[in-house]
Amino acid sequence: MRILLTNDDGIGAEGLACLEAIAAKLSDDVWIVAPEVEQSGASRAMTFSEPVRVRKAGARRFAVSGTPTDCVVLAISDLVEGEKPDLVLSGVNRGANLGEDISMSGTVAGAIQGMVLGIRSIALSQEADYTRAEHVARFETAEAHAPGIIARLIELGWPKGVVMNLNGVGNPKPPAVKP
Repeated sequence: MRILLTNDDGIGAEGLACLEAIAAKLSDDVWIVAPEVEQSGASRAMTFSEPVRVRKAGARRFAVSGTPTDCVVLAISDLVEGEKPDLVLSGVNRGANLGEDISMSGTVAGAIQGMVLGIRSIALSQEADYTRAEHVARFETAEAHAPGIIARLIELGWPKGVVMNLNGVGNPKPPAVKP
């Protein structure tokens, strides 16, 4: 299975590293095309008024000066060599994408663009602790649970024109109960 990864937090984001680890449990044919810098809140924006630049950041890894939507379009039309991906995974976003947030989310937009191009697509987000200044997201929760959930979704399938949106909450395992 060929998987394309993107996000809205940028090529160096901790959530993208988590997504790479998730994808590696599902396939060894993983491509990454992500924004050069953070594009949170970009929604489905596409870049039309300026050049979009691409930087090769490693084998099957590219940083793009545009939005998550730009990344997916460029990946499918030009950057991913050979067959188009079977799956687009977008995220893992730092913070949940629920309710009204979905309409602004660059993470969800990356998955929507994959769906528009006829590829099964899943957006992944991990709840962040907004009571702390650094907004800590427990990516280990996503890494522990997402591979199994994604594998099951693929096994079951879903209709064309539908994007899956997975949101992780809490710790990877419940805390020990103290007597």
